[in-house]
Amino acid sequence: MLGSILEDTLSITPRSRFISGIALLGTSVLVLAGCAAAPATTTATAKSSYVPCMVSDAGGFDDHSFNQLGFEGLKEASAKIGATPITVQSASETDFAPNINSLVAQGCNLIVTVGFALSAATLTAAAANPDINFAIIDDGADANFDGKPDLPNVKPILFNTAQAAFLVGYAAASYTKSGTVATWGGQNYPTVTIFMDGFAQGVAYYNSQKGATVKVLGYDTASPTTATFTGGFEANDVAKSTATNFIDQGADVLLPVGGPIYQSAVAAITDSGKDIALLGVDADLFVTDPSTEPIILTSILKGIKSATEAVVSDAAAGNYSNTAYVGTLDNNGVGYAPFHNFESKVAKTLQGELDAIKAGIIDGSIKVKSYLG
Repeated sequence: MLGSILEDTLSITPRSRFISGIALLGTSVLVLAGCAAAPATTTATAKSSYVPCMVSDAGGFDDHSFNQLGFEGLKEASAKIGATPITVQSASETDFAPNINSLVAQGCNLIVTVGFALSAATLTAAAANPDINFAIIDDGADANFDGKPDLPNVKPILFNTAQAAFLVGYAAASYTKSGTVATWGGQNYPTVTIFMDGFAQGVAYYNSQKGATVKVLGYDTASPTTATFTGGFEANDVAKSTATNFIDQGADVLLPVGGPIYQSAVAAITDSGKDIALLGVDADLFVTDPSTEPIILTSILKGIKSATEAVVSDAAAGNYSNTAYVGTLDNNGVGYAPFHNFESKVAKTLQGELDAIKAGIIDGSIKVKSYLG
């Protein structure tokens, strides 16, 4: 059921062709804090009494990223089982607990929470409602840090994106003309830094293989506590100035990790007038946000849509467990997008090198470190 994850990830179609845009792109995020709204679903062959539900984080379901991917997975599963899902969007962290409780009150059988920021609220609600199943995207549901979910009714949906980021870091190091690349995050969460760490490891691997000296700004694998963060996941002046600062330091490949903060990087690139390449996360920005087509080198992908669809479908069929799903290169749960318009701009040998590195990561001959092992 979890096969073809990356193909599903790439299939996102922006609803009503919205171009998200806090900062350069200008379309405000829809927020429906505390108000549940059932999305339209396709006609199913049979009606189901099962009620799957979802709470977004502050990015909203139109973030061209993990909220949207989870939402699409929920809709797809609901259509297959003939269910009518209930969804609610959060405007801020203060909405998380009330929004989850509103879904509990509406009789949800499964509540999927989108993002590590909802971890505390999810665990609290799950402990208070042991007869309701929960799943959380991008969090281990492990507040006591013993390496397993704290509760039997909370299923983590995780992705070892360090593996895919390693490949993209290698590609960025191969592509850069200035010899300097940069990465930064929204906030210091493991599911953010896993991208940054894998990216830096990939650059280091390129340097070791090629005798190069490509520099990474914003993250140091030897000193991760010095990493750069914007303080949130909003595309705002802080996010833009962070990108501008890295451009001013000579970076010509940028990896912002944190949903909509990439929009601020787009604005900074546009204002700079320089030849800067952007890297996306979670979804293929070339597909989900066509305005990035001229500058997007590739994106680090998570199979959030297919993973969510599988978890919801399995739960509805009575096959729920709290065993974590972990996406890897081996199970196609993570990957990277095509180079699209940059296909002719990257080294002709790059694809073959990446294929060989991917095989090495899968067979264990090339080690990629991450908190997921």
